[in-house]
Parts: sequence; C-alpha cells; structure tokens
Amino acid sequence: MPPIYAIGDIHGQQAELDRVLSLIEADGGTDSQIVFLGDYTDRGPDSRSTLDTLIAGRDAGRNWTFLKGNHDRMFEWFMGNPIRHDPHMMVELYWLHDRLGGNTTLASYGVDASGHRREKDVQADARAAVPDAHLTFLRDLRLMHIVGDIMFVHAGIRPGVAIRDQTEEDLLWIRQDFHNSTVPHPKLIVHGHTPVDEAMHYGNRVNLDSGAGYGKPLTAAVFEAGKVWTLTDQGRQPLTP
Repeated sequence: MPPIYAIGDIHGQQAELDRVLSLIEADGGTDSQIVFLGDYTDRGPDSRSTLDTLIAGRDAGRNWTFLKGNHDRMFEWFMGNPIRHDPHMMVELYWLHDRLGGNTTLASYGVDASGHRREKDVQADARAAVPDAHLTFLRDLRLMHIVGDIMFVHAGIRPGVAIRDQTEEDLLWIRQDFHNSTVPHPKLIVHGHTPVDEAMHYGNRVNLDSGAGYGKPLTAAVFEAGKVWTLTDQGRQPLTP
C-alpha cells in the first residue's frame, strides 16, 4: 500500500498549508494521497484562500480527501436558512465570537462581522460574498475516511461503539471520553480537533492538531507500513507511542 499523508487542523493559515503541502510533495510527489482532517477555517487570517487552495487541488484531480470539522459545520450552518447554531456551544458563544473565529473567516471575504452588527445583516453580506463553490465544498465534506487499519476523522470516536454506529456529533466534537480511553480501537484513529503542543501518538490514536489555529506550526504526517512519521524540513521524523 502506498504511503498516505494527513494534515491537521489548518484554521485559515494559508502560509502553513503551503509549507506542509511542499513537504508532502518533496516526500511523496504530486500524486500523494492526502487526507485533510477538517477545520479549514476560523481564527487564522486566510480562510478564503485556504478553501480556494483545497478546491483547486480537488478540481485538478489531486488524490485529496476532505473531512468535516466542527468549525466547518458552524460555517455551513451559519450560511443556512435559517441560521443554525451548534448545540455544543455554551450559551454565550456563537460562531462569530472571537474565541471561535467566524468573524475572522468572514473578514477574509471582506465581510464586517464585528459585534455591533445584527447577525442577520452579517449573514446577508456573507451570502453575497462567499462563493457558492465554497458552500458546496463545506456541504460535501466527509465525516470519516478509512484506509486499511487506519481511520481518519476530525475529533475521534465513541469508545466501545462500532464504527458504523458512530454519530456525527461525536465524530465532530468528542474529546474527553475518547482521549481518556486507552483500550484498542477497531482501527488506529487519526484525528485533530484538540490542540496539543506537537503531534502525539498514543498507541490507539494519533493527534495531528498542533495548534495552527493559535499561530503554531501546522502538522503533516505520513503513514506507511504500519509506521508513522511527521514531516519536517529535515525529512521524516518518527512518531511513536
């Protein structure tokens, strides 16, 4: 089986995306199979160009698979009719809040989403500014991708529940119940969603969210012959439990 690459949460960091795509191309060539783990937008300054890059790669026939993150769903739901708010959010939080970064995403489209504006007015401007191709991309994102003994997903899985019975809410949002589990899962779970200081291999799961949404380096990893490496300017670096 050829190597498969995965990229953690991008969060609108175009320069970091360009950097890790170059690392992957140097390691495996332009035909490399890449799985993107979701959360393409929010917090970083370049959400629009990030989506442009991903869509351009897809349209060019690259072997790229795109998973849905919770932030991608929040963006999608905000653009709907009516606006939908994620039930996982605390009462005081909503997608346009600084902590979540929807305001920064819309700013990349030239939309003022500052707090003094009514939500419906922000949405009206966003509908005029966000290309239909971006909304279609968000709607079409997959919840999981399985290759051999590896399962790629945004947040994780519910331990003890068969893969076919996993819920969208857990696949996009789960944290502690998944993180605290040390038992083997049906497959090695490769995920993002919860930032860590650097990519981590826990034996039953691999977390590739290294905090790009907070200005830290984005991580790309390669999976081949049962082993895992992160990619650096110096080449592959082993990632072991």
